[in-house]
Amino acid sequence: MPSAVTIRSVLNILSVTFPFFALVLCGYLAARRRALPLEAIPGLNGFVLFFALPCMLYRFGATTPIGQLLDYAVFAVWLLCGLVMVGVAVAVTRNQRTSWNDASFGALVAAFPNTGFMGVPLLVALLGPLAAAPTIVGMLVDMVVTTSLCIALSRLDGADKHGMAVALKSALRGILTNPMPWAILLGGVASSLQLQLPGPLDKTVGLLADAASPVALFTIGAVLARSQILTEQSGHPPIPPRDYVPVALFKLVLHPLLVLLVGSAAIWLGVPLSRFALTVMVLAAALPSASNVSLLAERFGADNGRIARIILVSTAAAFLSFSAAVALMT
Repeated sequence: MPSAVTIRSVLNILSVTFPFFALVLCGYLAARRRALPLEAIPGLNGFVLFFALPCMLYRFGATTPIGQLLDYAVFAVWLLCGLVMVGVAVAVTRNQRTSWNDASFGALVAAFPNTGFMGVPLLVALLGPLAAAPTIVGMLVDMVVTTSLCIALSRLDGADKHGMAVALKSALRGILTNPMPWAILLGGVASSLQLQLPGPLDKTVGLLADAASPVALFTIGAVLARSQILTEQSGHPPIPPRDYVPVALFKLVLHPLLVLLVGSAAIWLGVPLSRFALTVMVLAAALPSASNVSLLAERFGADNGRIARIILVSTAAAFLSFSAAVALMT
Protein backbone atom coordinates (compact mmCIF):
# COMPACT_ATOMS: atom_id res chain seq x y z
CA MET A 1 0.00 0.00 0.00
CA PRO A 2 2.75 2.56 0.85
CA SER A 3 4.47 1.83 -2.48
CA ALA A 4 1.18 2.42 -4.33
CA VAL A 5 0.78 5.75 -2.53
CA THR A 6 4.37 6.69 -3.39
CA ILE A 7 3.90 5.83 -7.05
CA ARG A 8 0.67 7.82 -7.13
CA SER A 9 2.43 10.83 -5.56
CA VAL A 10 5.26 10.67 -8.09
CA LEU A 11 2.79 10.46 -10.95
CA ASN A 12 0.89 13.44 -9.56
CA ILE A 13 4.10 15.46 -9.43
CA LEU A 14 5.13 14.44 -12.95
CA SER A 15 1.67 15.33 -14.24
CA VAL A 16 2.47 18.94 -13.27
CA THR A 17 6.21 19.13 -14.05
CA PHE A 18 6.27 17.11 -17.29
CA PRO A 19 4.31 19.61 -19.45
CA PHE A 20 6.63 22.43 -18.39
CA PHE A 21 9.80 20.58 -19.35
CA ALA A 22 8.12 19.14 -22.45
CA LEU A 23 7.51 22.67 -23.73
CA VAL A 24 11.19 23.48 -23.20
CA LEU A 25 12.08 20.38 -25.21
CA CYS A 26 9.66 21.40 -27.97
CA GLY A 27 11.33 24.79 -28.27
CA TYR A 28 14.76 23.19 -28.32
CA LEU A 29 13.85 20.69 -31.05
CA ALA A 30 12.05 23.35 -33.10
CA ALA A 31 15.20 25.49 -33.18
CA ARG A 32 17.64 22.61 -33.68
CA ARG A 33 15.64 21.30 -36.65
CA ARG A 34 15.15 24.85 -37.97
CA ALA A 35 11.37 24.53 -37.84
CA LEU A 36 11.74 27.79 -35.94
CA PRO A 37 14.20 30.13 -37.71
CA LEU A 38 17.01 31.29 -35.45
CA GLU A 39 16.24 34.86 -36.52
CA ALA A 40 12.75 34.53 -34.96
CA ILE A 41 14.02 33.60 -31.50
CA PRO A 42 14.91 37.16 -30.40
CA GLY A 43 11.37 38.19 -31.34
CA LEU A 44 9.91 35.41 -29.19
CA ASN A 45 12.23 36.42 -26.37
CA GLY A 46 11.14 40.05 -26.74
CA PHE A 47 7.46 39.13 -26.59
CA VAL A 48 8.00 37.17 -23.39
CA LEU A 49 10.28 39.73 -21.74
CA PHE A 50 8.44 42.94 -22.63
CA PHE A 51 4.79 41.85 -22.86
CA ALA A 52 3.75 38.46 -21.48
CA LEU A 53 5.92 38.03 -18.37
CA PRO A 54 5.44 41.59 -17.07
CA CYS A 55 1.67 41.10 -17.31
CA MET A 56 1.90 37.78 -15.47
CA LEU A 57 4.10 39.28 -12.73
CA TYR A 58 1.84 42.33 -12.44
CA ARG A 59 -1.18 40.07 -12.00
CA PHE A 60 0.54 38.01 -9.31
CA GLY A 61 1.77 41.16 -7.55
CA ALA A 62 -1.63 42.85 -7.69
CA THR A 63 -3.41 39.80 -6.26
CA THR A 64 -0.84 39.09 -3.51
CA PRO A 65 -1.07 40.85 -0.12
CA ILE A 66 1.63 43.51 0.03
CA GLY A 67 2.98 42.07 3.29
CA GLN A 68 3.97 38.85 1.50
CA LEU A 69 5.87 40.81 -1.14
CA LEU A 70 7.78 42.68 1.60
CA ASP A 71 8.86 39.55 3.48
CA TYR A 72 12.30 40.52 4.79
CA ALA A 73 13.00 36.99 6.07
CA VAL A 74 12.67 35.53 2.57
CA PHE A 75 14.78 38.39 1.20
CA ALA A 76 17.57 37.91 3.76
CA VAL A 77 17.78 34.11 3.50
CA TRP A 78 17.71 34.13 -0.30
CA LEU A 79 20.32 36.91 -0.48
CA LEU A 80 22.68 35.15 1.95
CA CYS A 81 22.42 31.87 0.04
CA GLY A 82 23.00 33.64 -3.27
CA LEU A 83 26.15 35.32 -1.97
CA VAL A 84 27.47 32.01 -0.64
CA MET A 85 26.74 30.29 -3.96
CA VAL A 86 28.60 32.99 -5.90
CA GLY A 87 31.57 32.74 -3.56
CA VAL A 88 31.74 28.95 -3.69
CA ALA A 89 31.35 28.78 -7.47
CA VAL A 90 34.05 31.40 -8.09
CA ALA A 91 36.43 29.77 -5.58
CA VAL A 92 36.01 26.32 -7.15
CA THR A 93 36.11 27.29 -10.84
CA ARG A 94 38.55 30.22 -10.91
CA ASN A 95 41.93 28.95 -12.19
CA GLN A 96 44.51 29.51 -14.92
CA ARG A 97 42.07 28.28 -17.59
CA THR A 98 39.07 30.21 -16.25
CA SER A 99 39.25 33.99 -16.06
CA TRP A 100 37.34 36.19 -13.65
CA ASN A 101 34.92 36.94 -16.46
CA ASP A 102 34.12 33.26 -17.12
CA ALA A 103 34.16 32.29 -13.43
CA SER A 104 31.79 35.14 -12.53
CA PHE A 105 29.16 34.26 -15.11
CA GLY A 106 29.54 30.61 -14.17
CA ALA A 107 28.81 31.68 -10.59
CA LEU A 108 25.75 33.58 -11.78
CA VAL A 109 24.25 30.48 -13.44
CA ALA A 110 25.01 28.56 -10.24
CA ALA A 111 23.09 31.06 -8.10
CA PHE A 112 20.34 32.37 -10.41
CA PRO A 113 17.48 29.90 -11.03
CA ASN A 114 15.04 30.30 -13.90
CA THR A 115 12.36 31.82 -11.66
CA GLY A 116 11.00 34.26 -14.24
CA PHE A 117 10.47 32.12 -17.32
CA MET A 118 9.77 28.87 -15.44
CA GLY A 119 9.65 29.19 -11.67
CA VAL A 120 6.64 31.42 -10.99
CA PRO A 121 4.12 29.50 -13.14
CA LEU A 122 5.53 26.09 -12.21
CA LEU A 123 5.60 26.68 -8.44
CA VAL A 124 2.13 28.23 -8.51
CA ALA A 125 0.86 25.19 -10.41
CA LEU A 126 2.44 22.89 -7.82
CA LEU A 127 1.79 24.76 -4.56
CA GLY A 128 -0.96 27.28 -5.29
CA PRO A 129 -1.09 31.09 -5.60
CA LEU A 130 0.66 31.68 -2.27
CA ALA A 131 3.88 30.37 -3.83
CA ALA A 132 4.12 33.45 -6.06
CA ALA A 133 5.29 35.91 -3.37
CA PRO A 134 8.45 34.10 -2.12
CA THR A 135 9.40 33.27 -5.71
CA ILE A 136 9.03 36.89 -6.81
CA VAL A 137 11.08 38.15 -3.84
CA GLY A 138 13.90 35.74 -4.74
CA MET A 139 13.72 36.78 -8.38
CA LEU A 140 14.11 40.46 -7.44
CA VAL A 141 17.19 39.65 -5.34
CA ASP A 142 18.76 37.78 -8.25
CA MET A 143 17.93 40.39 -10.88
CA VAL A 144 19.19 43.33 -8.81
CA VAL A 145 21.86 42.12 -6.37
CA THR A 146 23.29 38.80 -7.56
CA THR A 147 23.50 39.84 -11.21
CA SER A 148 25.15 43.18 -10.39
CA LEU A 149 27.67 41.47 -8.10
CA CYS A 150 28.67 38.91 -10.73
CA ILE A 151 29.00 41.57 -13.43
CA ALA A 152 31.26 43.56 -11.10
CA LEU A 153 33.38 40.47 -10.39
CA SER A 154 33.62 39.75 -14.10
CA ARG A 155 35.58 42.99 -14.57
CA LEU A 156 38.39 41.99 -12.18
CA ASP A 157 40.57 40.69 -15.00
CA GLY A 158 41.73 44.31 -15.25
CA ALA A 159 41.80 44.72 -19.01
CA ASP A 160 40.46 48.24 -18.55
CA LYS A 161 40.84 50.32 -15.39
CA HIS A 162 37.34 51.68 -16.05
CA GLY A 163 35.94 48.23 -16.79
CA MET A 164 34.16 47.72 -13.47
CA ALA A 165 32.57 51.18 -13.45
CA VAL A 166 31.35 50.72 -17.01
CA ALA A 167 30.03 47.26 -16.20
CA LEU A 168 28.17 48.49 -13.12
CA LYS A 169 26.59 51.30 -15.15
CA SER A 170 25.57 48.74 -17.76
CA ALA A 171 24.11 46.49 -15.05
CA LEU A 172 22.17 49.41 -13.54
CA ARG A 173 20.89 50.37 -16.99
CA GLY A 174 19.82 46.77 -17.56
CA ILE A 175 17.92 46.72 -14.27
CA LEU A 176 16.17 50.02 -14.98
CA THR A 177 15.15 48.96 -18.49
CA ASN A 178 14.06 45.47 -17.47
CA PRO A 179 10.24 45.56 -17.37
CA MET A 180 9.90 42.66 -14.91
CA PRO A 181 10.96 44.51 -11.71
CA TRP A 182 8.74 47.44 -12.73
CA ALA A 183 5.81 45.07 -13.30
CA ILE A 184 6.30 43.61 -9.82
CA LEU A 185 6.55 47.10 -8.32
CA LEU A 186 3.36 48.26 -10.06
CA GLY A 187 1.59 45.09 -8.99
CA GLY A 188 2.68 45.70 -5.39
CA VAL A 189 1.37 49.27 -5.55
CA ALA A 190 -1.95 48.01 -6.95
CA SER A 191 -2.14 45.44 -4.15
CA SER A 192 -1.34 48.02 -1.48
CA LEU A 193 -3.90 50.53 -2.78
CA GLN A 194 -6.38 47.81 -3.79
CA LEU A 195 -6.54 49.19 -7.31
CA GLN A 196 -8.38 47.36 -10.07
CA LEU A 197 -7.65 47.88 -13.76
CA PRO A 198 -10.58 48.91 -15.98
CA GLY A 199 -12.39 45.91 -17.45
CA PRO A 200 -11.03 45.92 -21.05
CA LEU A 201 -7.47 46.66 -19.88
CA ASP A 202 -7.70 43.97 -17.21
CA LYS A 203 -8.76 41.41 -19.84
CA THR A 204 -5.90 42.46 -22.12
CA VAL A 205 -3.40 42.04 -19.30
CA GLY A 206 -5.00 38.68 -18.49
CA LEU A 207 -4.62 37.43 -22.06
CA LEU A 208 -0.95 38.38 -22.16
CA ALA A 209 -0.38 36.88 -18.69
CA ASP A 210 -1.96 33.59 -19.77
CA ALA A 211 0.40 33.47 -22.77
CA ALA A 212 3.50 33.97 -20.62
CA SER A 213 4.02 30.46 -19.33
CA PRO A 214 3.78 28.39 -22.55
CA VAL A 215 5.63 30.91 -24.73
CA ALA A 216 8.35 31.47 -22.10
CA LEU A 217 8.98 27.74 -21.73
CA PHE A 218 9.11 27.22 -25.50
CA THR A 219 11.48 30.19 -25.74
CA ILE A 220 13.84 28.73 -23.11
CA GLY A 221 14.36 25.67 -25.30
CA ALA A 222 14.78 27.75 -28.44
CA VAL A 223 17.33 30.07 -26.76
CA LEU A 224 19.34 27.08 -25.51
CA ALA A 225 19.35 25.52 -28.98
CA ARG A 226 20.34 28.82 -30.57
CA SER A 227 23.26 29.24 -28.14
CA GLN A 228 24.42 25.71 -28.90
CA ILE A 229 24.15 26.20 -32.68
CA LEU A 230 26.01 29.52 -32.61
CA THR A 231 28.76 27.96 -30.48
CA GLU A 232 29.14 25.10 -32.96
CA GLN A 233 29.24 27.51 -35.91
CA SER A 234 31.89 29.68 -34.25
CA GLY A 235 34.35 26.79 -34.17
CA HIS A 236 34.48 26.86 -30.36
CA PRO A 237 36.87 24.13 -29.13
CA PRO A 238 35.30 21.18 -27.27
CA ILE A 239 34.41 22.06 -23.70
CA PRO A 240 35.60 19.44 -21.19
CA PRO A 241 32.85 18.23 -18.82
CA ARG A 242 34.87 19.38 -15.79
CA ASP A 243 34.29 22.97 -16.92
CA TYR A 244 30.50 22.82 -16.81
CA VAL A 245 29.16 19.69 -15.04
CA PRO A 246 30.26 20.77 -11.50
CA VAL A 247 28.54 24.16 -11.89
CA ALA A 248 25.32 22.47 -13.07
CA LEU A 249 25.49 20.21 -10.00
CA PHE A 250 26.03 23.25 -7.77
CA LYS A 251 22.82 24.72 -9.16
CA LEU A 252 20.66 21.61 -8.87
CA VAL A 253 22.02 20.09 -5.65
CA LEU A 254 24.10 22.51 -3.58
CA HIS A 255 21.83 25.56 -3.99
CA PRO A 256 18.58 23.94 -2.74
CA LEU A 257 20.45 22.17 0.08
CA LEU A 258 22.01 25.46 1.16
CA VAL A 259 18.63 27.24 1.14
CA LEU A 260 17.11 24.39 3.17
CA LEU A 261 19.89 24.51 5.77
CA VAL A 262 20.04 28.30 6.08
CA GLY A 263 16.24 28.63 6.09
CA SER A 264 15.86 25.90 8.73
CA ALA A 265 18.54 27.57 10.87
CA ALA A 266 16.75 30.91 10.51
CA ILE A 267 13.46 29.37 11.68
CA TRP A 268 15.26 27.71 14.63
CA LEU A 269 16.75 31.10 15.57
CA GLY A 270 13.30 32.67 15.61
CA VAL A 271 13.34 34.49 12.26
CA PRO A 272 9.70 34.83 11.09
CA LEU A 273 10.11 32.59 8.04
CA SER A 274 7.19 30.24 7.44
CA ARG A 275 7.70 26.59 6.58
CA PHE A 276 5.64 27.08 3.43
CA ALA A 277 7.85 29.97 2.28
CA LEU A 278 10.94 27.84 2.95
CA THR A 279 9.49 25.02 0.84
CA VAL A 280 8.87 27.44 -2.02
CA MET A 281 12.41 28.82 -1.72
CA VAL A 282 14.02 25.37 -1.73
CA LEU A 283 12.06 24.36 -4.83
CA ALA A 284 12.92 27.67 -6.51
CA ALA A 285 16.59 27.00 -5.80
CA ALA A 286 16.19 23.51 -7.30
CA LEU A 287 15.16 25.01 -10.66
CA PRO A 288 17.66 24.99 -13.55
CA SER A 289 19.86 27.98 -14.31
CA ALA A 290 18.32 31.15 -15.74
CA SER A 291 18.53 31.12 -19.53
CA ASN A 292 18.98 34.91 -19.78
CA VAL A 293 22.48 34.61 -18.25
CA SER A 294 23.62 33.33 -21.64
CA LEU A 295 22.65 36.68 -23.18
CA LEU A 296 24.53 38.57 -20.44
CA ALA A 297 27.62 36.40 -20.90
CA GLU A 298 27.58 37.10 -24.61
CA ARG A 299 27.26 40.84 -24.00
CA PHE A 300 30.21 40.95 -21.58
CA GLY A 301 32.51 38.72 -23.63
CA ALA A 302 32.49 35.63 -21.40
CA ASP A 303 32.76 32.08 -22.78
CA ASN A 304 29.12 31.77 -23.80
CA GLY A 305 29.65 28.22 -25.06
CA ARG A 306 30.46 27.11 -21.51
CA ILE A 307 27.60 29.11 -19.99
CA ALA A 308 25.10 27.73 -22.51
CA ARG A 309 26.30 24.19 -21.79
CA ILE A 310 25.80 24.69 -18.04
CA ILE A 311 22.27 26.00 -18.62
CA LEU A 312 21.47 23.16 -21.03
CA VAL A 313 22.74 20.44 -18.67
CA SER A 314 20.98 21.92 -15.65
CA THR A 315 17.71 22.26 -17.59
CA ALA A 316 17.82 18.69 -18.91
CA ALA A 317 18.78 17.18 -15.54
CA ALA A 318 16.25 19.30 -13.63
CA PHE A 319 13.34 17.29 -15.02
CA LEU A 320 14.35 14.47 -12.66
CA SER A 321 16.14 16.42 -9.91
CA PHE A 322 13.40 19.05 -9.54
CA SER A 323 10.67 16.40 -9.49
CA ALA A 324 12.64 14.56 -6.79
CA ALA A 325 12.94 17.79 -4.78
CA VAL A 326 9.17 18.30 -5.02
CA ALA A 327 8.57 14.73 -3.82
CA LEU A 328 10.88 15.27 -0.82
CA MET A 329 9.60 18.72 0.15
CA THR A 330 5.84 18.23 -0.23
